[in-house]
Amino acid sequence: MRARFPVSPSTYARVAVVALVALTLIVLTGAAVRLTGSGLGCPDWPKCYGKVVAPLETHAVIEYGNRILSGLVGVAAMAAGLLAFFRRPFRRDLAALGVLLPLGVVAQAVLGGFTVRHHLAPGFVMAHYGLSMLILIAAVALAWRAHREPGERPRSDDRVTVWAVRALAPLGAVTIFAGTAATAAGPHAGGMDDQKINRLDFKGAGTLDWAIQQHARIATAMGLAAAGVWLLARRREAAPGLRRALSALVALLGAQGAIGLAQYALELPAEIVWLHVTLAAVTWLSVLWAAAAAGRLAPRPTAERAERLSVGTAR
Repeated sequence: MRARFPVSPSTYARVAVVALVALTLIVLTGAAVRLTGSGLGCPDWPKCYGKVVAPLETHAVIEYGNRILSGLVGVAAMAAGLLAFFRRPFRRDLAALGVLLPLGVVAQAVLGGFTVRHHLAPGFVMAHYGLSMLILIAAVALAWRAHREPGERPRSDDRVTVWAVRALAPLGAVTIFAGTAATAAGPHAGGMDDQKINRLDFKGAGTLDWAIQQHARIATAMGLAAAGVWLLARRREAAPGLRRALSALVALLGAQGAIGLAQYALELPAEIVWLHVTLAAVTWLSVLWAAAAAGRLAPRPTAERAERLSVGTAR
């Protein structure tokens, strides 16, 4: 069957991009569900009030609409996973990454069910967003690799720049985790006013301020680190693609800082919080894209090869 229905590299690259876009959009709509208080618009799962079709009530429609969109995202992820085996020439790396996408969507659906059944317990909500960020790692890697053949780009000898860029990824992940904690302690817990929703409260009434302060400190460190890596890449004349990715990252982090200050000063209006969460996902994508643009490192020369090179240089 794979021989009868071959998929060209260019077609598969487009499928990978569609899957990446779909997986990003579902993060944004999921945040909208939470911030509109629709997290329990359908109090059961997978049905809504025991029915296949949601009742015509705003919160139920928003929550159920997000579930339907999740199904469409699942189709895109399934296509990326399945068509990797039909791509010609076949590439094992694309197949491995492609399979991760539908598996991630299934895991999200299961975790979403537990989140609803446990009445939006903060741990489940934070894990739900965190899993989305993990799936995006696979989606970005798939889209990046699908557009390039193995060995097409030369490996980098600039170990300092490559490792500096890579170090931004774990720092970005910690920043996002701190942001989810601040949201979980805040006023937008995902449910309606008459619903009992659990929030993070390990410091009592001061939990929200504490979480916001920690998130602000970590985000500031992330911004300074990104600016430092951007300056390093320019000084060491890194590849133009990497410098563009880092420029976008620094700009997004600057915008995030401004929006974060605005939402705090305005006492966390839902619309601005949604914009903050949206830009967080886009910023995470820029971190991943910068790491991909930094490239793979060239292997260190062996002692024997280094000696031959030094002798040749001396001659």
